[in-house]
Amino acid sequence: MRRVDELLAEHGTTFAEEAGIKLADKPQPLYRLLVLTTLLSTRISADIAVAAARELSRSGWRSPAAMRDSTWQQRVDALGRAHYVQYDESTAQHLGEGAEFIRDQYRDDLRRMADAADGDPQRLEKLITEFPRIGPTGAQIFCREAQAVWPWLRPYFDRKALDGAKKAGLPTDPKRLAKLVPGDEARLAAALVRRSLQR
Repeated sequence: MRRVDELLAEHGTTFAEEAGIKLADKPQPLYRLLVLTTLLSTRISADIAVAAARELSRSGWRSPAAMRDSTWQQRVDALGRAHYVQYDESTAQHLGEGAEFIRDQYRDDLRRMADAADGDPQRLEKLITEFPRIGPTGAQIFCREAQAVWPWLRPYFDRKALDGAKKAGLPTDPKRLAKLVPGDEARLAAALVRRSLQR
């Protein structure tokens, strides 16, 4: 369908791709997605959150262990370099707490969180909200992106994505949407969210 191709071409870049995360079903890229989700879970622009994720990665904090080894001030400074300034101090604190939580709860591997969800997307949403700072909206962001590497999540189109589908004149049933882009649901969900935000 031409409309879908145009949507994907114009808006089909996921937040993970923008942040330079090559998503895979491995501990490090999944953790980097979690960090990005934490950054997106404040009232700050997505562009600044993505820039902050890039800066944290450039600083070498791509794993929970590396994040734990960083100091609160180092994290504040990195967030400041990315202009993530309004929430820099609280977010630096939450990133440190989140790195401890993932060690204690999942031994630094979010695939254990996926196992705990046992194929239930709603259960996964609930587990994600146990991380500091991440609420229901952040959990939906994580799931939208993670469906690229966790097929059991597909199709995952949250309310914001379905609003975008309606605006674009596409089906608002997740299964019908998924049939338009088999295996590429994450990119379509990203495009639809951006479409929902357009006036």
